[in-house]
Amino acid sequence: MENNIENKEMTAQQSLGIITEMMNNSRKSILQDSGKHFILWGVLLIVVSIVNYELWHITGNPAWNCLWFAMPAIGFPVVRILERKNSDVPQSYLNRQIGAIWLAYCIFALTISIIAMLAVPMPITLVIVIAFGFAECISGILLKNWAIIISGFILGVGGAVAAAMLFSAEQLLIFTVGGIILVATGLIVKSQYK
Repeated sequence: MENNIENKEMTAQQSLGIITEMMNNSRKSILQDSGKHFILWGVLLIVVSIVNYELWHITGNPAWNCLWFAMPAIGFPVVRILERKNSDVPQSYLNRQIGAIWLAYCIFALTISIIAMLAVPMPITLVIVIAFGFAECISGILLKNWAIIISGFILGVGGAVAAAMLFSAEQLLIFTVGGIILVATGLIVKSQYK
């Protein structure tokens, strides 16, 4: 009887070991893949923010902020193309949660932007940069990756401070720096998980 109980405990320990190993493998797989996503979105953020800044600065017209809608229009199709290469890899719970965090961020940022443009003026850069940093920090926590956590914190908190100090078109440069941080994070993650 005592031997039978020990076998059940061993099986439970083995099961936990297998589950832990699967979670770690899933986390590693996501991190290997996420480097290129950080780089993609970072480059898009740099390009759109610089083009937006230059056009606003030259013309004095903040209507150029509509260019931000080009980011998801370009980025999401490129992400779909990148994901086709990994279509044979099943989606894990962790993968779906990371995707849900970023989808929620995108919906939040787009909705707040539209509200700010049409109805309620607000410090949109401040709101979006804090939410962006927060989404990145949460992703880093779920993935147990300090590079992502730290860059999210720097982006969110540093961006919030900068948004309070800069005005008009100059606030767009916060997103340029944010894009550089994303690219750097992507390169760090890619080097960690070759």
